[in-house]
Amino acid sequence: MRILVVEDEKDLAKVIKKKLNRENFTVDLAYDGEKAIDLTIVNDYDLIILDIMIPKKSGLEVLTELRDWKDSTPVLILTARDSIEDKVKGLNLGADDYLTKPFAFAELLARIKTIFRRGIKEYSNILKNGDLTLNTINYTVQRKQEKIDLTSKEYSLLEYLMRNRGHVLSRGQIEEHVWGYMSGNSSNIVDVYIRFLRKKIDEGFSEKIIETVRGRGYRMKVINDE
Repeated sequence: MRILVVEDEKDLAKVIKKKLNRENFTVDLAYDGEKAIDLTIVNDYDLIILDIMIPKKSGLEVLTELRDWKDSTPVLILTARDSIEDKVKGLNLGADDYLTKPFAFAELLARIKTIFRRGIKEYSNILKNGDLTLNTINYTVQRKQEKIDLTSKEYSLLEYLMRNRGHVLSRGQIEEHVWGYMSGNSSNIVDVYIRFLRKKIDEGFSEKIIETVRGRGYRMKVINDE
């Protein structure tokens, strides 16, 4: 899952990014409203964590622009402003949640997962595809009840494939969503990690889940529940 953190307190932003990275999220940072808008134009985010009091464009201005463009990306406002009026205004403008500073990271993480669960996309705690199960709470993966150990990036790649099962994902889409950047056609990092994942997810099982779509990218096959 890819998150944009918009926060002008750079030390705080970097701490949030570091902790979210540990929770297997890919995180981009923006320190002002204009940069935030620029990043949302060129990137597809699953969530935006947005401070209100940021330079160039305020968080509320950023939120207003996003909703005016019919951008439905979930937005969690994270700010020192704690008045009822500020909360009501932010929520009325289209924010999905409002958390005031100071805050505990555990609460921030819980709110992120709550937003994902109720979102338009499939944001359940348990993702299933046939006999393959991924638990987004404790980051465990099983196939036919057999526990599968994955690295952080392997897990992020698998989650992205599972949430988009049945859809062809290009190498560029995967690289941008899982790693947070695109390094160009010369990079084979996606192919390498698909190979790692196949060895753990498909090897030894009669039905192969991860498919190569020649000239286009990769797709997770949709499997009927057993």
